[in-house]
Amino acid sequence: MRLFTILMAALVAFTSVPTMAGNIIPAPRKYEKRSGVFTIQTTTKITHYPALRSSAEYLSEFLPLEIREYNEPQTGDIVIRENKSLDAEEYILDVSDKMILLEGGSAAGVHNAIETLLQSLPASVYSADMPLPAMVGGCRVEDAPRFAYRGFMLDVCRTWMDVGQVKKFIANLAHHKINKLHIHLSDDEGWRVEIKSHPELAEVGGFRGVDSPVAARYGRWDEHYGGYFTHDDIRELVAYAAKRNIEIIPEIDLPGHSHNLARVRPDILCNYTPGLKASDGYDTRSVMCVSKESNYALLDDVMRELSELFPSQYIHIGGDEVNTAQWMRCPDCKALMAREGLTSGEELQAYFMNRLSTIVEKYGKRPCVWNEAAATGELTKQAMVYGWKDAKACQSATTMGYKTVVMPGAYFYFDMRQTQREEGHDWAAIFDAKKPLSFGFKDFTAEQMKNVVGVQAAFFSEAYISRLHYDYDFIYYQTYPRICALSEVAWRGEGAEWEEFYARLSNNHYSRMVAMGIDFRLFPPKVAYNDGLLSATTDDHSHIYYNIVGEQGEHLYTAPIKTDKPQRYAFRTRMGGALSPEAGVKGRWRMLQPKVTITSSIDESERFPYSNAEGYGRIARTSRVGREGDWILYTFEEPVKCRRMEVRTGNLQLPRFIFNAGYMEVSYDGKNFTRVCELNCGGGAIDNPSKPIKALRVVCTESGNGADFVTVQAPMVFPIL
Repeated sequence: MRLFTILMAALVAFTSVPTMAGNIIPAPRKYEKRSGVFTIQTTTKITHYPALRSSAEYLSEFLPLEIREYNEPQTGDIVIRENKSLDAEEYILDVSDKMILLEGGSAAGVHNAIETLLQSLPASVYSADMPLPAMVGGCRVEDAPRFAYRGFMLDVCRTWMDVGQVKKFIANLAHHKINKLHIHLSDDEGWRVEIKSHPELAEVGGFRGVDSPVAARYGRWDEHYGGYFTHDDIRELVAYAAKRNIEIIPEIDLPGHSHNLARVRPDILCNYTPGLKASDGYDTRSVMCVSKESNYALLDDVMRELSELFPSQYIHIGGDEVNTAQWMRCPDCKALMAREGLTSGEELQAYFMNRLSTIVEKYGKRPCVWNEAAATGELTKQAMVYGWKDAKACQSATTMGYKTVVMPGAYFYFDMRQTQREEGHDWAAIFDAKKPLSFGFKDFTAEQMKNVVGVQAAFFSEAYISRLHYDYDFIYYQTYPRICALSEVAWRGEGAEWEEFYARLSNNHYSRMVAMGIDFRLFPPKVAYNDGLLSATTDDHSHIYYNIVGEQGEHLYTAPIKTDKPQRYAFRTRMGGALSPEAGVKGRWRMLQPKVTITSSIDESERFPYSNAEGYGRIARTSRVGREGDWILYTFEEPVKCRRMEVRTGNLQLPRFIFNAGYMEVSYDGKNFTRVCELNCGGGAIDNPSKPIKALRVVCTESGNGADFVTVQAPMVFPIL
């Protein structure tokens, strides 16, 4: 189906001259349609000014034409040249029947012109197999971005992504005129960059689970899982990104989010003995000690090597979600506070971040931090702030004089789920591409806007690793078309009307993303049930499929379905590797909430008692991690008749705080139990039970989980339809 979609898109684009107006993402500021067309032949040449050879080579990756250097425009060619009267990223694309002219204030501007040209061609140009000749409609585009910083943050710590995967992500960002890749290289779960002066950081800290001192998290619990970038890998990525007008900004997240570092180098931790009974002896601490001079010497080595590897002027040093309570238990940190006249954990954090900023500046770089690190205003104003918490945090940073990247989570954290029933996080908000497109700066004052350097989105990858086995790539489902909306806002400095933007997406850009190999999210089909007929419709040229509860396989939808049980059907659309969430009548996802009592071999948390989960509204927790032989028992007041029953340990959005291994067993009389499945990601399920279920029990077969408790969820009970 993917090949069919690509070929059809190419045929339509070739047989009708593209107008391009209203079809480009992000929309250009000035577009003038002109008469005539330029036909790209196999004999057409890409000619370029001497300094723009790399730009010509980039274009030739999509149009495999002869490249030659020139000084004057040549009729019949695609001409690439610099125009010093334009700003660096400003460009002009001029298409006549005689030539295609791409001008930019620098190679960056030329890149933007190339991306606009590619969007004017058949979608198959992104597959590098577009048939020639191909026609481009006459036009003149004059365009420039509102913000010089248009970024995306990629977390390769929680879920490892190798060089090839990151290159693919970079390539697709470039097609959307995103020009900064903020790469999250360290966190509690991994250290992803080689440091030659301290090789253990990556060689040991780049892996977790099995024989690693770092406990497994989120998935692959029975594997020595992970990887890291060597210096050569980094240089390769930096060069690849630079050719696509993308600057890579490295992040080492400090002083919190340092659990991985602490497992590899316990000497970085504060000077006190923690209580480890609940975690079965595993030290879960995650914050560097502020008082140890050896820590600053270690970080000096790290920042020196990063400054040599990454040509970017920026190094991000973190500063978010620091558990300052660990410092308050440390006599050395308290002594430091007394010497420096500090009275709070926040002031102590500012001390640490200023010390680290001085190190970064020593190597000719500018420090970047998350908004908490600058909240008191005591951090050096040389630091650039990333405002992730909310728009108010961004406004506060700009008011204090910090240059600020705007990225409030409720709009730009693309690891958030897109509807209530889809996967992902929900702590910031639940939203699809409509919400980031709606972001604007109307609440920012003119003075605040002077300190806004741009807009960024993020994907933290905790929920990715447990979904790597899907038949589509979860990261792209989560990020596209939301990145398309980000592109629009970051380029134009404002959003767009959804209906107009969606027309550009569905009429043209979907087929481009299919050709790019992006497994993006389609919007769900509309489902209706009237007079015994169940129907589904879509407006994006995708195909509709349906499945039936209790039956295997997926069926192509071609006509309304006659049924008296519409709740048994679920519909979704597909286009190449893209797909939509399931849609159906309201009763399709109804859940039962039978009265249940939860007991366990592990005492319950005082703060999160088991009664929370018994009420089906909140999570519960145990008072310690699971040990081999521990169990959690769900006993129903009355036997439950259902089509499926599922129980999970850990968080619903991702497998964390779980029984790492175990099994589930079921009882129909409350006394005798039968083993039905092994736990997968901390949970288990039984489908089509032969009798009403009186009790379920999950049993732990592996001690520990890298934390100090297990999360207990309410049972999920699916009624017979």
